[in-house]
Amino acid sequence: MADLPAERLQVAPPFTYVGVDVFGPWEVAFRRTRGGQANSKSWAVMFSCLCTRAVHIEVIETMSTSSFINALRRFFAIRGPAKQIRSDCGTNFVGACHELQMEKSSFSPESVQKYFKEQSCVWVFNPPHASHMGGAWERMIGMARRILDCMLLEHKSRLTHEVLTTLMAEVTAVMNARPLVPVSSDPDSPLILSPAMLLTQKTGTPPPPPGNFGGTNLFKEEWKQVQSLAEIFWRRWRREYLDTLQIRHKWQDVRPCLKEGDVVLLKDNSVNRNEWPMAIVTKALPGQDKLVRKVEVKVVKDGTPKVYSRPISEVVLLLSQEAGF
Repeated sequence: MADLPAERLQVAPPFTYVGVDVFGPWEVAFRRTRGGQANSKSWAVMFSCLCTRAVHIEVIETMSTSSFINALRRFFAIRGPAKQIRSDCGTNFVGACHELQMEKSSFSPESVQKYFKEQSCVWVFNPPHASHMGGAWERMIGMARRILDCMLLEHKSRLTHEVLTTLMAEVTAVMNARPLVPVSSDPDSPLILSPAMLLTQKTGTPPPPPGNFGGTNLFKEEWKQVQSLAEIFWRRWRREYLDTLQIRHKWQDVRPCLKEGDVVLLKDNSVNRNEWPMAIVTKALPGQDKLVRKVEVKVVKDGTPKVYSRPISEVVLLLSQEAGF
């Protein structure tokens, strides 16, 4: 396993170094018609601070580049500008990068210094099929998505855009109140360090409104519906996530690095294993510790050579270049 990226250890204001991804969708009541109501889908964009581990969620109505740019501008307006944004190679992210004239630094190192001087922000894309390289924010999104999908499917809630937006704010508060370090048993240090403390410089969280948010008349008032859903999210979050915080041991052994000229198989879950395409490593991309975790490979598809960027977890070494052909 590689060392933590440098931006994870920087002393910087919150949301200076950010990981971003989209999750959803959920059915939302769009407008009322004579025949009932028209529904549409909404998604959520989660911005995760790589330093403080705080999250910020914005609701979007489409998966288009324009909708994501609007969410990004709202995020910048509230949290301030970022120096670096990391994401996967989603089409909306790549489109937003081009629209905002941000260079893909992972493929164009020369443009990084130029962009930092001109606009003080850069966008870094992880290789395709390498979700583990964004584990800092993928874990937060995976847990929030699983809880939200289960609770909304179970309770058959009729969401409006206002209800969904408020619910995401409540979810953000719950996630930012999680402990960052093991809870101390020392009575002289009762405070628990959380992302919310780093963001607000305040201890504790705002209490929920008074009242009973259950019963048959719950969904007649939307604010009570939001509080009921937020309470359900908190119970499941406490039971399914907080109890799992522990050190994970993974990828401890150092293995020989892939080199240029190695023959590999490209993993493809859409086809059988005996139909995985064969490729040749054309470029090995070592990290700061000189270990290779992503490579560029050339494969011939329909008579046309193509070059792909892949993490080493998605390739299988067949023949090393050192062994000869």
